[in-house]
Amino acid sequence: MYKNARELLKKINDSGYESYIVGGVVRDYILGLKSIDVDICTNATPKEIKNIFKGAVMPSEKYGAVTLIYKKVRYEITTYRKEIKYDDYRRPSKLEYIDDLLEDLKRRDFTINTFCMDSDGNVIDLLNAKEDLDNKIIRTVGNPKQKLKEDVLRILRAIRFATSLNFDISDDVKKAIKKNRALLKKLSYTRKKEELTKIFTSPNAAYGISLIKELKLGKHLELSNLSTLKIVDDIMGIWAQLDVLYIYPFNKVEKETIKNITEVLKEPIIDNYILYKYGLYITTVVASIKGIDKCVINKQYLSLPIKERKEIAFDVDYICSKYNIKAGKWVKDVYLLLEKKILEGSLENKKEDINKYIKTYIDEKKLSK
Repeated sequence: MYKNARELLKKINDSGYESYIVGGVVRDYILGLKSIDVDICTNATPKEIKNIFKGAVMPSEKYGAVTLIYKKVRYEITTYRKEIKYDDYRRPSKLEYIDDLLEDLKRRDFTINTFCMDSDGNVIDLLNAKEDLDNKIIRTVGNPKQKLKEDVLRILRAIRFATSLNFDISDDVKKAIKKNRALLKKLSYTRKKEELTKIFTSPNAAYGISLIKELKLGKHLELSNLSTLKIVDDIMGIWAQLDVLYIYPFNKVEKETIKNITEVLKEPIIDNYILYKYGLYITTVVASIKGIDKCVINKQYLSLPIKERKEIAFDVDYICSKYNIKAGKWVKDVYLLLEKKILEGSLENKKEDINKYIKTYIDEKKLSK
């Protein structure tokens, strides 16, 4: 990946411009970590970049970034710039292109994201970021109060970087977070969810959650039950505990999953019927939250007498013909009764036993003509 990115730098350089790989990808390179996104900064304008790379596209002229797919990897190429004004606590309302790498780096969020790499693979550190990296500290570039107020997302990014890298957050940044935490209401729920998902799914999630508690961000993020949250591997299990179904944006499948987990959490035990009704995935997530060994649930599931309704030895056509009745609502009611009886062990899933049970049901309900 770095080799391909440096090929892009060389092409920009050969066209008479400066260019560097910049940000988190260089930080991760130093730390020996893998990275997905690659950012490049340059003194070439977006128009000049598009002239160099004919396949480059510019998603938003307002922010001066050009996107390029090169050897199946996505690169974002951004012109050195100065951000003049922030109006919405998120993005600059005005920017100007500049010809100074150092000034471009000064607009960035945290020192550990200001490393650069040139086309020869040399790492450049103009803001003494290596010291913070060695000390494992998250520190803003410049005044933390100003930086967080410019872009409130940086509050969650600070926690996310601290969590993923197992770094501390500097005292002045923590103080600035507390000062500006009410501004989190200005941040879209989509962006909150994205950052929180990265924190909650980190192997170091417990630390991230402890930072959210320490900095008293729960109220401002509208997260309930943080004090009793059980950290589990499945993100839906975490969202279900935080009671944010009708606050944060979830797709149809996510909503259904969270609802089901919430319902099963209310059950005192995971019996055979609950396991059958909600399935192995939902009950396994709930088991993790409740501290039940997943192996116990897996063994219980394997021993279920039925796992799907179609396995029940109930021949509707046969019953209708034998007793001269029409299929109707009673069929659904009988299926529900059979499921519960079979799963609780009071009725065997055998055609003879089931037909006998249904005969009693038909007589009691006076369904037969």
